[in-house]
Formats: sequence, C-alpha cells, structure tokens
Amino acid sequence: MAPNEYHCRVHRNGPNSSSVAALVQAAASVVRQADLRSVLLETIGTAMKLTGAKYGALGVIGDHGTLVEFHHLGLKPNEAANIGPLPTGGGVLGTLIHRAETVRIPEISEHTDSLGFPEHHPEMHTFLGVPVRMGEQVFGNLYLTEKAEEFTLEDQTIVEALAVVAGSAISSERLHARLRSVAVVEDRERIARDLHDAIIQDMFAVGLSLQGLGMRVEDSQTTAALEDAVVRLDEAITSLRQFIFGLRPSIWSDRSLHSELADDLNQLSSAYSTNLKLHLRDVGHIDSDLVDHLLAMVRELASNALRHARPTELIVSLDRFGEEIEIIVEDDGVGFDTAKLSNGMGRRNLEERASQIDAKYIVVSEPGGGARASVRVSI
Repeated sequence: MAPNEYHCRVHRNGPNSSSVAALVQAAASVVRQADLRSVLLETIGTAMKLTGAKYGALGVIGDHGTLVEFHHLGLKPNEAANIGPLPTGGGVLGTLIHRAETVRIPEISEHTDSLGFPEHHPEMHTFLGVPVRMGEQVFGNLYLTEKAEEFTLEDQTIVEALAVVAGSAISSERLHARLRSVAVVEDRERIARDLHDAIIQDMFAVGLSLQGLGMRVEDSQTTAALEDAVVRLDEAITSLRQFIFGLRPSIWSDRSLHSELADDLNQLSSAYSTNLKLHLRDVGHIDSDLVDHLLAMVRELASNALRHARPTELIVSLDRFGEEIEIIVEDDGVGFDTAKLSNGMGRRNLEERASQIDAKYIVVSEPGGGARASVRVSI
C-alpha cells in the first residue's frame, strides 16, 4: 500500500441518518435518467454534492484496460480545452484501474503512482476513487477530488453505495438500448433472459444494500424512507418481470414458483450467516401475476426475519393441497409480540398484497420464541 492511502471493504461505522437520506434521494435521481450519458453525469454530480468535492469524473474502461471515455464536471469549458487531451488512465487513475478497489488519498502528489498534472491543470490534492461495477465486471471508475478537507470513511461508504446504484442503472440502460435497437423477433427471447437474469438481480442487490444501510440507522424517518425505497424497488422488479414476460409470452408463461423462490431466497440470505433451509415442492402451473405477488411477500417476510430477528435458522416451505398452495416462512430468532407489531411500510405492503390475491395471511410469534408466517391462497 502506498503512503497516505486507504483501502476499505468492510466499514464498521456507517453513515449518519442525514447522509443515508440524501443517498436515497440521490439513488432515485440516478435511476430516473433516460440515457447512458445522463446516468453518468448525474452520478458524478450526485457524488460531488454528497461529499463536497469540487471536481468529479467517471472514466469508462475499454477492453485493453485504458479509459475510452472520460466524463467530467467542475471544469469550465475553456479550462478543459486548455488542459488538452482527456486522460487515458495513467498515474493514480491507472492505480484504480489495475486494483479495481476503492482508493482514498489525502495528497495526490505524495502517492507513489502520481505522474503530476499537465500544464494549465487546476490544483488537486485530495482524492477518492471508487469502481463502478456491472455485476462482476468493472464498467469504469468514479473519481472525486478537491474536498476542502480529506475525504472521510463516511464519504467512501456513501460513494460506494452510490456506485452500486449507478452500476445497476448503467446495466439497465445498456440493455434497454439494445432492446430499442433490435427489430427482429428472434432476439427478443435472448434480451428478455438478459433482463431477467442481469437487471433484476442487480436491482435486488441494490435493495439488499439499502436494507443493510437501514440496519445501521437509528433515525425513524430515515429508516422509513429506506423501507419505502426498498418497497418501490420491489414494485419496479414486479413491473420489469411483467414487461419481460410480455416479450415472449409463449416462452415465459409457464413459470416455476419453486425455482424462482429458491433463486430469490438464496440471493437474499447470502449477506447473512443464517442457515437457510428450503422445502419447496413443484406446485405446477400458476398464473404469472400470482407468482409475482407471492415472490414479493416471501421476500418481505424473509428479509424482515433476517434483518430484525437475528435467527440462526430460516426455513421456507412451499406445498400444494388440492387447489390451494401454502408458503410458510419460519425462524428461530428473537420473536416479537404480535399485539405490538408496528404498522410500518413492510406490514402494510404484505397485507395489501394478501388482500389483492385473496390469501389467508397469518403471523404467529412471541418474544424469544421465533416467528412463523403462512400465506395460503387458491390457484
């Protein structure tokens, strides 16, 4: 590690409540952008605003490990023109490309990889660089410089979370661009599968990140805002799934509830040490809308258990009884008094979904005795 350089993958101290609230708003702003360039510029501007950086940039990495695009904010047009050609990834920028991990530096000139700046380049001292990934692939790097004081660990945590959101938005925009440009029917199934396998998983990962931040925040308003953001992400996943199935209804109409449940639950539990047990029976053909509702309800129930109950074991069962199916989510966690159950966003969402599909939804728990939730619905 170079002098005065910090790397951090796990942060013990999370951001404060106001920073998390700002991140939630920033995430919504990034994902609303209509094209790739707008996504990149909004990401840069949002990161500058959240950290107080004077300059920001996002470099897109090409096949040969150099920067093929460089979008920047903070410099006036004449200042940028006087500097000359855009960076290709040397010096400290190259360090971030090669390491593919966050780099935080209090003084750029003292870093061992620093090559100095071109003539007419403004002074830059503090530096924070964060990779922007699409799944396992690094799309590019987000660079921030010239904060009045050093970039903090909180700045790093916030910008890393923003980079996750940006990566998802970039993936979505790239696939949507492909969809808009493809006219042949034969490609629609492949694109639908890409959307389902890549974008939905990216959005799901963003939801997990927001839930993780919520666990470190004590402010009730911020917690509620995070819960609302997760619910809206869940609704977006449902809408995207419906769009995907509309692309090729003959291919996608026969959905497998037990397979989709297994995929979602394995992804959800991967961030926790809880032992996940699945007893999922193939219950045959189920209407696609009903599958969406049931998946959303189980995700909400399992997420609540993992986040709040601190269980050592989570068991999810799916079975069929004649023309009814039943899903049970139970844990051996701390339990709660059902009479004092708060009427939060998650609870209201579960009850609304149960009402929409005319399901029998029952929760049984007591302090210290774990919890058991069952959803029974006619098919």
